[in-house]
Amino acid sequence: ASVAKAAPAAAAKPDPAWLQAVLERFAGFGVKASGGAGDTASGAWLEGELASLGYRSERQAFEVPYAEVRKATLAVGDKVVDVFPQAIVRTTDPTGLTLPLKAASVGGSLDGAIALVVLPFRRWVSLAEPAASSALKDAFDRGAEAAVLVTTGPTGEAIGLNVSASKPAFPKPVVILAPKDAEPFVTAAKAGESATLTVDAEVGRRPAYNLIARLDRGAAKTLIVTTPRSGWFTCVAERGAGVAVWLWLAETLAASRPGVNLEFVATSGHEYIYLGGEQYLEHHAPKPADTHLWVHIGASAAARDWHELPGGLRPLPSADSQRVLTATPDLIARTRAAFAGLNGLEAVYEANRANAGGELVNVIEAGYARAIGLYGGHRYFHTAQDDLRCVSGDLVAPVAAAFQSVIAASL
Repeated sequence: ASVAKAAPAAAAKPDPAWLQAVLERFAGFGVKASGGAGDTASGAWLEGELASLGYRSERQAFEVPYAEVRKATLAVGDKVVDVFPQAIVRTTDPTGLTLPLKAASVGGSLDGAIALVVLPFRRWVSLAEPAASSALKDAFDRGAEAAVLVTTGPTGEAIGLNVSASKPAFPKPVVILAPKDAEPFVTAAKAGESATLTVDAEVGRRPAYNLIARLDRGAAKTLIVTTPRSGWFTCVAERGAGVAVWLWLAETLAASRPGVNLEFVATSGHEYIYLGGEQYLEHHAPKPADTHLWVHIGASAAARDWHELPGGLRPLPSADSQRVLTATPDLIARTRAAFAGLNGLEAVYEANRANAGGELVNVIEAGYARAIGLYGGHRYFHTAQDDLRCVSGDLVAPVAAAFQSVIAASL
C-alpha cells in the first residue's frame, strides 16, 4: 500500500508515524545489496510512490559485482564461526582452504598461511581507508593465501567495507571476522594452528539501477534530491532514514509547486564507492548551469544513539551525533539555522573535498555551485544488526523538517 498518498499537506510538519511506516516498509525488503532482491524491490516500491505523486520515473541501469553466499566460515578445531566475505569476493574450494593461521602483526613470511589482521578500533566504512588496505596489501605481499580481517568497532559485530568496483580487487579471499568472535582465533594464530576458511559463493556481475523520478514544471532550473538505497545489509538506519526524508520531500515539494523542476534520485551501487551516484552524475544529471540546488541525504541521517555500558549497548531516545552536514558557502547560514539544535548537525561545514562525504564530493568537484549534503556513521553502521532498533520516525522527523525548511528558504 502506498504511504505517499497518506502524507499530510505540503505545509505540514513531518509526521513521525508516517515516517515510521516508511522505515518499516524499507526494513521489510531485507538485505539491500546492489542489484539483489531487496535493493530491486525497494526501488520498485519508491518508483510506485513517486508515480502516485505525479513524477515520471525511469531506471538507469548499470552492472555491479555480487556474491550470493552459500557458506562462509572460519574453523579452528571444533570452533566454527560465520564470516562475511569482503567484496569483491574471491571464493575458496567448496571444501575450504586449510592452512596455518598466522597473526599478520608478527613480522616475517606468511607464505602458505591464512593471515589474521586485527584492525584498530574505529567506525569502519571502506576498504579504501589506508589502515585497512595497507594491512591487507602487506599480508598478501608477505605471501598470505587468504586474509581474515577483524573490524574492531563499537558493537563487536562484523563491519562490511565499501570497495571500488573499478580498481583491481585483492586476488585472494578476504573475509570479515566479528570482533566478538575473534578471541579464540587470535589465540590460535599466535600458535600457528591450522584453520579452515570456507568461502563458497556464486560470484559475478548483475544488473542494478538508479531510480530517477522527475516532475517537470517547465522551469529553467532543477532541484535535485538524491539518496542512496543500497548497502551490504538491511541498512534500516544507514539508508532507511535518508529514504524516509527523501520520500517526505518528494511528497511535500510536489504539493507546494515550487518554481523549479524536481528530480528525485534513489541510487544503487553505493557500497561500490558511490558507483550509482557516479553513473547518475556522469550520464543523467542536469548540468550545473541548469541546477538550482543539489540536496544529498546520505548515511545515518537519524540513527539512534546508544549508551556503552558494561552489560552492553543500551538504546537511547536521542540521535547519534556522528553525522555531518555540509553546504556551499552561500547556503551555510540558512542551513545552520534550519538544523539548529540537532546534535551533530549544528556545525555546518563548507562543502568541499575535505569536508563533504559520500556522493557529494563528486557533485562538488563536478562544478555544482549550490549544494547541501549529510553523511554519518552510527554504531551499527555496515553491520547486519542495523535494523528497526536503530532508527525511528521520531528521530527522522526533525531532520525531515530541517531539510524541508532549508529547501524552502533556498528556492
